[in-house]
Formats: sequence, structure tokens, C-alpha cells
Amino acid sequence: MVQQDPSFRLFGRIWRATFISRPNRFLIYCNLNGRTVPAFLPNPGRLQELLISGRRVYLIREDGFRRRKTHFTAVAVLRNGVPIMLHTHRTNAMVKYLLQRDRIPGLEGARIIRSEVLMGRNRFDFLLRKGKKEILLEVKSCTLVGQRVAMFPDAITERGTRHLRTLAAFSEHGKKGAVLFIVHWPFAEFFMPDYHTDLNFSKAFLDVRHKIKIIPLSIRWQEDLSLLPETRRLQIPWGYIEKEARDQGSYLLILELRRGRKISIGKLGDPFFKKGFYVYVGSAMAHLTKRIERHRHLRKRHHWHIDQLRAQTDFISALVIRSSTRLECEIAERLSKICEWTIPGFGSSDCACPTHLFAMSENPIHSENFQNLLQYFRMDRFGQ
Repeated sequence: MVQQDPSFRLFGRIWRATFISRPNRFLIYCNLNGRTVPAFLPNPGRLQELLISGRRVYLIREDGFRRRKTHFTAVAVLRNGVPIMLHTHRTNAMVKYLLQRDRIPGLEGARIIRSEVLMGRNRFDFLLRKGKKEILLEVKSCTLVGQRVAMFPDAITERGTRHLRTLAAFSEHGKKGAVLFIVHWPFAEFFMPDYHTDLNFSKAFLDVRHKIKIIPLSIRWQEDLSLLPETRRLQIPWGYIEKEARDQGSYLLILELRRGRKISIGKLGDPFFKKGFYVYVGSAMAHLTKRIERHRHLRKRHHWHIDQLRAQTDFISALVIRSSTRLECEIAERLSKICEWTIPGFGSSDCACPTHLFAMSENPIHSENFQNLLQYFRMDRFGQ
């Protein structure tokens, strides 16, 4: 096996800063040497578990873009001492490097014919030749990682679903297809589609597994953003995915109450709700998507405690935890340990839990403790 140069880098000079906030998908604010600077973020993913206030981010300076108001570009974020690459546009340069050195299992001996290949209305990253066969290769950058599990995508991707099904269709006409998931986390052992976030992508992932080559590859970036030579192909637990990737499970409904007030909640009477963010834990072991849609709308008949609270609050988010088993009481127990206050008896009349409604003064989406809880139930419970 040819050893690659461990000093391979995608970037030149790097600035280290501290993450402050992300006002939109493509912009973040950082603290750089005591001053607040904006930086372009070339990654449309949600990245909520990575972009936590106080985290170290890596910046490069790019002054050649006339239409951009930002001089800096965010290229990576530090998690547990390990950089995770954020710059999706540069991933292909690294993949090209790995291909040339036969460091991608399953694609050894493949040579690049050309990049950015247009096939119908789809554009794929590489056209390869391995022996007498041509292979269309699509590359996906994976940053959604737990302790041992990596998942993709972290946001709904119609384009990604279309790529899977199109590659599978080409395979039926003699053209080989492959998808390479670059996992920027060296400790991952397993790879799965994120069925919590994008059930359609997950169904396509299962449908095409016998038609195209699926390669999840773990890599490691060093502190200076140089690439270590080791790569490792991850396992895909197909049986587990088939069991869990269904429209059932639990959810966390996040609502904001902008002004404290008393709210009539059925037999609970008129408890006072302080200003803040409320997290309701619910479940639907069938038609979970429809249940979430119901919570989004205000015009409906009130059946549950949450309907009466929803009528007085702003909808912030609904976070799904798909599972073949009912987890809402376990989730509620863990939430009770990180919340600031609760409404006793809310939504828990049919179980032994003290409550299923928890509150915080700030949006829990930006809380590392909350993100760790979500990661545990979505990813880290696997294998337990």
C-alpha cells in the first residue's frame, strides 16, 4: 500500500478564532484576537451540534471575492480536540488525493477520467475508470457524528436522494455508480443515514444498496489541518437501519413564550408560565410526521395539554427521534436534569413521569447539554 504524505493540506495560513453566533446559513461571527469578525461558512448544513458558543473555529483569509463582504472563510471546527472539516467545496480535492494514492477501499486501482461530470440534469463529482469499467462517483461530506456512529445528512437533502436513485438507475444500464461518504471523525465505527432528519433519503439509501457501491470512509485531520495517512471503511448496520428508519418514535417540540402569563391547561387549572423556551416530549408510534405537522398549525381542536400551550406560543422547532421503541419517558427523565424549571403534571397523565414539559430561559438548540442529549438518543444508544 502506498503511504500518503502526512503533511497534505488543503489550506495555507490558518487563523484560530472562537465561535460566537450564526445569523444565517452562510455566515458566522467569531472572536479573533479580541475582535468580532464575520466569516463566510461554505456549508449549508445545520451543524447545531458543532457550532456551539465558545468552540474553536479555523479561518482562512480570502480577499479575491468581490461580491463577498467577508474576508474570512470558516473551514473547520474543533470538537474534543479533533478538527472537523466544514469546507464542503474543498472535500473533492482531498478525495482526488486519496484516489491517486489508492487510499479508498473498494476503489483501489481506479483512475480519474474527469471531474464535475454532467449526466442529464445531474452533476456528479468524478468519472473513474477501474479496469474496463467506468464508475460515476458522488462525494458527500459527513460532519454529523456521535461517539461511534456517523450519520448523513444533517438536513433534508432532496438533491442527495436524487443522486442515489439516479446512480442506481444508471447501474441498470451498464454504468457503475458509487457514493463516497467522507466522515471527518476518526473514532467512528458505524455509518447510517440520518433517518431522524431525512426519512426519504434513508429509504433511498436502503433501496439502492444492491445497485451501487456505498463507501463510508473515516479520516482524521490534525490540529494544523494536515491529513493523517490512515483511512478506515466504516460498517453499515443494515438490519438496524431497516428496523428503525420508519415513521414512528418520539419528538421534542420547542416553543417560545415571549411574555409570562397564566394559561388554562385542562385539569391542571391555570398555571403561570414564565417567559422562556419550552420543550415538550411526545411520541407517535405511527404517523409521526403527521403528528409534527399538527403541532405546527394553530387552527385545530384541542385534545391535549400541548394544544393549549401551543396556541399561546411561537413554534421554534420539532426534533424527531425515530425509534421502534417508545422512549419519551426516558427522554423526559434526562431533560429534567438539564432544564431550569418545569410545569408539573403537564402531558404526563398516562405515565408515571412528573411532567413532559421542560423550560429554559435560552433557546436549547444552542445548548451543548441539550445537543448531547439529542445526540445520545439519535446516535449513541446504538449498540446498547
